[in-house]
Amino acid sequence: MGKKVAVVTGGAGFLGSHLCDRLINEGMKVICLDNLLTGRISNIEHLFQNENFQFIMFDVTNYIHVPSDVNYILHFASPASPIDYLRFPIQTLKVGSLGTHKALGLAKEKKSIFLLASTSEVYGDPLVHPQSEDYWGNVNPVGPRGVYDEAKRFAEAMTMAYHRYHALNTRIARIFNTYGPRMRLDDGRALPAFIWQAMKGEDLTVFGNGSQTRSFCYVDDLVEGIFRLLISNEHQPVNLGNSEEISIVDFAKEIIRLTDSKSKIVFKELPLDDPRVRQPDITRARNILNWEPKVNREEGLKITLEYFKQTLK
Repeated sequence: MGKKVAVVTGGAGFLGSHLCDRLINEGMKVICLDNLLTGRISNIEHLFQNENFQFIMFDVTNYIHVPSDVNYILHFASPASPIDYLRFPIQTLKVGSLGTHKALGLAKEKKSIFLLASTSEVYGDPLVHPQSEDYWGNVNPVGPRGVYDEAKRFAEAMTMAYHRYHALNTRIARIFNTYGPRMRLDDGRALPAFIWQAMKGEDLTVFGNGSQTRSFCYVDDLVEGIFRLLISNEHQPVNLGNSEEISIVDFAKEIIRLTDSKSKIVFKELPLDDPRVRQPDITRARNILNWEPKVNREEGLKITLEYFKQTLK
């Protein structure tokens, strides 16, 4: 019996590349599709000599053709940080709508299991805390962040429509803040921005008064959750993230301490619709997937810091 085949859209991105590694380690053949809008070849270079890996530079908003059988499709193609989706608003909307439609079409044709990478951003600036999967969210559809929030909300609706109408075997992962090696220092998110500023001895930029909260999950834990969801039978959305919450200003202080930096903290105006709180309720993941994060934040940050030090050499 041949190896199972997984298609990973956005496979040259931060999360996608780690997923490619994991699926190959699970004995699968992986076809990585990426147009490199925000993904990087350096994330997958180490796989190029692996006979179970194939990279195709491709924009998944076009019709996707794969000649072989496909067992799994993991749709991770999308700009995923504010700086990226504000720079590429139309592309973000297109990959969330057209890209999801094309990826679902491939799954239907191949009778594959389909997993959508959704996001905690479907909850918007939440009025419920922590956020559980039955919360419908508080999203501004015409604000600058709406291009990402609504693209993912549409992608979830499309995925469920294919599940109900075509009986497609689908999964939806609502991914909360994730960090680790292969993040881009310039991707605009708080964690790499703080590390970059601290390593250069610059002031750390905190927006608002820093009381807004985030919950950070190490990438290996996140990938474990995605894999468990993939091989489960759960069709409803599942939150994947670390439920340990920290304020942004306290997180900035933590980065300064871990980098032994002399940086100070400066405060700037809070961007429009920036979520005030972000903490996943992971009860469903615990109950259905027997999953919860294992890597504590300090341990994960030390690994991430070392990665950034190596990339800056």
